[in-house]
Amino acid sequence: MKRTVEILAPAGSWDSLVAAVNAGADAVYIGGSRFGARAYANNLSEEELLKAIDYIHLHGRKIYLTVNTLLKDQEIEELYDYLLPYYERGLDAVIVQDVGVMEYIRACFPNLALHVSTQATVTGALGAGYFKKMGAERIVPAREISLEEVRRMKKETGLEIECFVHGALCYCYSGQCLLSSMIGGRSGNRGQCAQPCRLPYSVKGGKKQDILSLKDLCTIDLLPELIEAGIDSFKIEGRMKQPEYVYTVVKMYRKYADLYLESGKRGFNVSEEDRKILEHAYRRRGYTDGYYKRHNGKEMISLQRPKESSEEKSSEWETKIKEKFNGKLIISKGEHVKLYLTLGNHTVECQGAVAQEAKNQPLDSGRIEKQMRKTGTTEFVFDQLDIQVDDDIFLPMQALNELRRDAIQKLEEKILSSYRRTDAVRKNHPFHIQEESKTKDRRCRELSVLVSDQAHLEQVLGDARIDTVYAEAELLLSSEFYENRKELQRKQKIIVAMPYIFRDHTVFKYENYYEKLSQFDGVMIRNWESYEWLKKHGYTGEIRSDHNLYVFNNCSKTVLRQAGIHRFCAPCELNYRELEELGIEDGILIAYGYQPVMITANCIQKNTEGCSHKEGMHYLSDRYQKKFAVKNCCSFCYNIIYNCQPLMLISQQKEINSLDPFGIRMDILNESSEVTEAMIALYHTCFQKGESVSVPEIDFTRGHFKRGVK
Repeated sequence: MKRTVEILAPAGSWDSLVAAVNAGADAVYIGGSRFGARAYANNLSEEELLKAIDYIHLHGRKIYLTVNTLLKDQEIEELYDYLLPYYERGLDAVIVQDVGVMEYIRACFPNLALHVSTQATVTGALGAGYFKKMGAERIVPAREISLEEVRRMKKETGLEIECFVHGALCYCYSGQCLLSSMIGGRSGNRGQCAQPCRLPYSVKGGKKQDILSLKDLCTIDLLPELIEAGIDSFKIEGRMKQPEYVYTVVKMYRKYADLYLESGKRGFNVSEEDRKILEHAYRRRGYTDGYYKRHNGKEMISLQRPKESSEEKSSEWETKIKEKFNGKLIISKGEHVKLYLTLGNHTVECQGAVAQEAKNQPLDSGRIEKQMRKTGTTEFVFDQLDIQVDDDIFLPMQALNELRRDAIQKLEEKILSSYRRTDAVRKNHPFHIQEESKTKDRRCRELSVLVSDQAHLEQVLGDARIDTVYAEAELLLSSEFYENRKELQRKQKIIVAMPYIFRDHTVFKYENYYEKLSQFDGVMIRNWESYEWLKKHGYTGEIRSDHNLYVFNNCSKTVLRQAGIHRFCAPCELNYRELEELGIEDGILIAYGYQPVMITANCIQKNTEGCSHKEGMHYLSDRYQKKFAVKNCCSFCYNIIYNCQPLMLISQQKEINSLDPFGIRMDILNESSEVTEAMIALYHTCFQKGESVSVPEIDFTRGHFKRGVK
């Protein structure tokens, strides 16, 4: 077979890094002391990571650094000094989620490859195309997309595609999960997920089950199809796992990827012995081959917890692999001894002591070769060694040892020097644009409402207190509503809320909607697929972004502005002081509503009672009997899980007024018409009239407005 595939291994510790190399990994991904999505892994210090970069390169492999969290403004200021030593040392790539971080790195570190993290929720060729324009070389797409979607992404963009093939699966689309953040204050977007999805939940008062816990991914049998789909890199999850796990899993995927590449489908077969070894590498909840051939399914869920069993310990991973080089040694009487070493494209010459005429026992080539091959603890070993020696020659063994050591050191330096860089350019907030001074008139602040069902849409349309109505696209694009839009739009601005996930089947469906959609006042996007689709059609209307197109820093804010996004929604995980630093004068602040904490490809309804093909609402209950609403979005085949309490920021009137956001948004979910009316009246009085109001006596949360996330 003509092509190769990269086996990409997790390196959550130095031992795991060594295990990955010894098992045959082509590359490792690793976290440093900051900004990685596994904050609790045994991440390396700066000194250790610099050593790791050299170690990897001496073995001809690649090393990618995770910088895949959302960064606050102060952290953007610190990013240059953090990355500089790794960049200069020869780091091969960074894995990034935050679009502001991506732009900053591209400007400061021009020769550092950008890999788009699965946290960026890229679900199709449109989204991948957006990041290609931003300078990305590789996409790590959402784990939920099918093999056919992967194939199209590769074909249409030509980007490198890196897909997960083994390890833990999240229940939520990565990057779209706020569950740990909202209920426990530990943000997955900041690398601190507490994994509340692994806890038991009940549906409709039934027995508690691990309904949100997926089995681990194992695709060893799918390798031929994955390779033929054009995947460039097979990614193994496990930066929190032990080196024994890393070694075993990498070794198996290396073995069977190579088997297919050498023998094709006819010669590909996974032995039962190897299958058992792989299954016992980490026993948790069983295996699934993931979403590659299915959209979702109960068979992917680990409903019952197995008995805990300890992992088998083995020292096999410590078996050291060495790089083979060729050598040529020339020893001539009265001349300096010379040693040439060649590894790949690198050749060095080293000169040693002067060879003397032997007075007693002359050196013979056998003895010389035995001494020269003692490469000890270095990363190298001789493959071929050509020895040219005169007769009757004497040279101390110490001189040969010094020559070998000097030559190997020189070879190491030459190899590593080829990775070194000196072209970094310090830029502090290079994309920050100063806000224009504005005349502040609090009565002009926009009050908007987001609705997702027909009853609430009818209730808010025409309400003079509401300036802008956001409504889910399926509501607005129905024939009946569309015919009446012109009369309605004279009273309020109407914004089409695009789907949270815009995969290929949804793109195809929306091709028939574009003409209708373009007639409204604007759209609100929740992913970069929607953005690219609109631009592809030449859309010129107002584009707004929802909170999950994260704007954590001024770099990200400016990226969105340069993309032509008129209004951004402030992220839900920044506190008041951080929002103040960010500046949301041209942004929208969500100040009321049940907030989405998960967007999932798997379906609670389907996995408990069977697929009804009907949109509707049901509930999950946790161990404290708190209820989380779950909405079936059957048109797009995803679920939205909402927080158990509504956000309410009425008591933060003073702080919000000082932030002076362009608009205040209320998200209405399943409230009664009476509660909806009461909330609209309350927020209109508070934020448009500027009057003080009393906080209702209901169970609510202030979210992260005061506490924020670490």
